Amino acid sequence: MHVAVVVDSDAFGGAEVYARRLLRHLPAWCRRSLVVSEPVARHFGEPGLVDHLVVVDLHRHRDRAPAVAEALAALDPDVVHVHLVDPASNLAVLTAAVGVAPTVTTLHLQGTPPESAFPAVDYAIAPSATIAEQLRDLGVPEEWVVRVRHGIEIPDAPVEVVDRTPVTIGTVARLTEQKGLDLLIDAVRELHDEDRALRLVIGGDGRDRKTLQEKATGLPVTFLGHCDDVPGLLRTLDVFCLPSRREALSLALLEAVAHGLPCVSADVGDTREALDGAVLIVPVDDRPALVVALRRLLDDVELRRTLGATARLRAEADLDVTLMAERTAEVLRRAAFSRAARRLGSVHA
Repeated sequence: MHVAVVVDSDAFGGAEVYARRLLRHLPAWCRRSLVVSEPVARHFGEPGLVDHLVVVDLHRHRDRAPAVAEALAALDPDVVHVHLVDPASNLAVLTAAVGVAPTVTTLHLQGTPPESAFPAVDYAIAPSATIAEQLRDLGVPEEWVVRVRHGIEIPDAPVEVVDRTPVTIGTVARLTEQKGLDLLIDAVRELHDEDRALRLVIGGDGRDRKTLQEKATGLPVTFLGHCDDVPGLLRTLDVFCLPSRREALSLALLEAVAHGLPCVSADVGDTREALDGAVLIVPVDDRPALVVALRRLLDDVELRRTLGATARLRAEADLDVTLMAERTAEVLRRAAFSRAARRLGSVHA
């Protein structure tokens, strides 16, 4: 089965990490092609990732995507898999795909609904319950909405949780309001003012970088910029924190869990459903609660060890990327054959 994956984005973040990870782990019976926008194409250049790679201009927020339609028509796939960063900004690409072949979309983040009608896809994949609800609200029939939880590559060995000073707190995120990094910096300021020995490391880039750097003035905060080696970064941390205001189920958080890091997360998306008991969960946009959770981990190395071990076990049991890839491939297979079956039925009707 020939699968053409479409990634139309201006920055490399969670949706793009997901797409790359899926391409790595699709079953051998899937032949893989990729149509990718120029701003993120370099992140998909690893040898053997795809059989065919087509780079096109960015089409987000445009009315039409003729270059995407042309590329897909030339590839002639059995099914197209379009990754949507949000519900509205990639609709031209999604419409182009629907016009070429059976189409599945994965919506990665909730957002403002589009003003125009949502294209008639064959299936829509939702990484979380809240995204599944939005897809139904967008008009996708309930029987065509499929829940497939994120999966991650489980490292061979977890990190070693050690008692050291200062304690390094870290996160990986786009530097935007959605990710709540302003809350994390405020929490670090409060803990720093209490003379606690800590430092904060932030991996990622984005439009709010300058504002966040100014906010962190005088604090032990390091901005790394875009991070190509997230596993390497995670192995330098003592605590991982996800302060997001909106998420489905954060891939960065799941990677930290898989590495056996003690984690603090805002109660966003499916975090509680997937990770309750394996991470410390605090209310969204609640800086005092975030401070309390981080303080607990700063002060108690045994809690860090226990939480990290629990996180690792949860990842091994529930979050392996192979399961995600197999479930996604099955949805793609159903889409490819269901449209063909519907057309055959109409011919014989």
